[in-house]
Amino acid sequence: MKSINVFTEVKQISAFDVLAIRHKVMWPNKPIAYVKLEGDLNARHFGLFANNKITSIISLFEENGEVQFRKFATLIEYQGLGYGTILLKNSINTIKREGAKRIWCNARVEKEKFYTKFDLIATKKKFFKGGIEYVIMESIIDKELCTD
Repeated sequence: MKSINVFTEVKQISAFDVLAIRHKVMWPNKPIAYVKLEGDLNARHFGLFANNKITSIISLFEENGEVQFRKFATLIEYQGLGYGTILLKNSINTIKREGAKRIWCNARVEKEKFYTKFDLIATKKKFFKGGIEYVIMESIIDKELCTD
């Protein structure tokens, strides 16, 4: 079997750049306004590019030293190739380097096992949105600094 070389790169992108992928992957049956988030303009957005094509996106929202990642998505045709994993690892490493005390997300319950690979732990907090069950998952980086 011949191996295919794929050049991957993580780059910061604009809030506008994430909307199409958010919409296509997460909520294709809703209007695009449904995937816009309050605070998008102040958040940092990153994309993973494979051979110069954006395949995965993530948005980071920071408040008081805690970072929530939201709207993490990979285009369906690129899922299972490790692109989302590369992007999430890169984002978590960036957050840790910058000194965040807590990383967290609202994970779809069916994706809980995936996030445990990144040292995120499910909390007891669950909720429903759009008929889908979510669990809050987190990683406490410095327990002395983190308040709940």
